[in-house]
Amino acid sequence: MNAALVGVTGYSGVVLYQLLQQHPEVATIRLFGRSDSQPQPLVEAVPNFIGDHTMIEPLDAATVMANCDVIFFATSAGVTTKLAAPFIAANFPVIDLSGDYRLQDPQVFTKWYHKPAPAVSALQHSHYGLVEFANAAGHSYIANPGCYATATLLGLAPLAQQHLVVPDSIIVDAKSGTSGAGKKLATSTHFSQTNENLQLYKVNQHQHIPEIMQQLQIWDEQIPAIQFTTTLLPITRGIMATIYAKVASGVTTAQLTQAFNNTYAEHTFVRVLPNAQLPTLKEVVGTNFCDLGLSYNPITHTVLVVSVIDNLLKGAAGQALQNFNQYFGFAATAGLQLATVMP
Repeated sequence: MNAALVGVTGYSGVVLYQLLQQHPEVATIRLFGRSDSQPQPLVEAVPNFIGDHTMIEPLDAATVMANCDVIFFATSAGVTTKLAAPFIAANFPVIDLSGDYRLQDPQVFTKWYHKPAPAVSALQHSHYGLVEFANAAGHSYIANPGCYATATLLGLAPLAQQHLVVPDSIIVDAKSGTSGAGKKLATSTHFSQTNENLQLYKVNQHQHIPEIMQQLQIWDEQIPAIQFTTTLLPITRGIMATIYAKVASGVTTAQLTQAFNNTYAEHTFVRVLPNAQLPTLKEVVGTNFCDLGLSYNPITHTVLVVSVIDNLLKGAAGQALQNFNQYFGFAATAGLQLATVMP
């Protein structure tokens, strides 16, 4: 299996390259940059890869399709809108970590991403690759979900699918490490600003909200909206989504617990904690797991769900590799047998 990767210099691209290097079914990895760029040694672009003599080549669709079996885009929003057309036309396998093809309505994309949207005809080829609920097999263009969306949807899926909560009562308080903002320099991610500090940002305006709503309304069309708050944590990696909702009349703690256990019983990378335990970020950072914990308050009729992931793995590169494994029929855990970062 020969893989192509565009965007190795970003955080998600770096992690994806590392995962592909240890994948038992991947023989070669070719790295590509902009089509108008000059060839560049990887070690010049990412000094951490000392001793790796791989070159980053200018992107050429014909070269990729003649020599590779799949292409990953770990690029910023707006890039694959410009570059994907030849691959879509040829039904060539694409796994896109950006947000360009996640939303089915181009007007919604333009509203939230403030960029031109892909054509409707191109969006029709896109598969939203939330792995636990949509198998990538048979879909040549896979839109990898966003990190906040992954943590939030996995936390809400049993509640929405089984109609266990009041549809207009969902509140999500989501928090992320600074790597979620990417490598681009910004005042908000400067060490002096993030250290010993908490910062709310994009409250009810985060670009992952529409993909969360798009999926929630597939599960329960009665859900009109969610309250969604995002906070920047003074850490490098990890997302914690703390989710609150009013339970539907008559729903019990046992029903809630059974809903989560049944939903994820066959899914290797989602772990439901027992006995009302709530997860911490340290349990998942460095792994592809999503850990879920829930607690029900019968006095306020409110269920609390805590969902934690590593934003660069389950929230990006790890889920991309899960989609890769599904598409090609490889073992679900291939390339993803990772250990938590301890201490």
